[in-house]
Amino acid sequence: MAGGVVELTDKEFDSAVASGVVLVDFWAPWCGPCQMQGPILQEVAGKIGGKAKIAKVNVDENTAAAGKFGVQSIPTLILFKDGTEVNRYVGVQQEADLIAAIEAAL
Repeated sequence: MAGGVVELTDKEFDSAVASGVVLVDFWAPWCGPCQMQGPILQEVAGKIGGKAKIAKVNVDENTAAAGKFGVQSIPTLILFKDGTEVNRYVGVQQEADLIAAIEAAL
């Protein structure tokens, strides 16, 4: 699904972030700032293309992944490279900052 934002569950999380560069947004539908982050992630996904994966994890439905990485505030965005966390952002992040971080991790 190049160029789009994919929804991840606890079950597929580890395999999804295991290789390459993956930006994961931990969010919830009731969270106002998370709703603001969504369209920004779509823009990032469109501009980054197939170079990196952009994913979302609903923390209400997938508590294991959020717990594993100590996500306490949402939105929290974690940038992974080959399964290892390389950057973490809490709160709404701007498109240019996310693209720069992804480019640096590539």
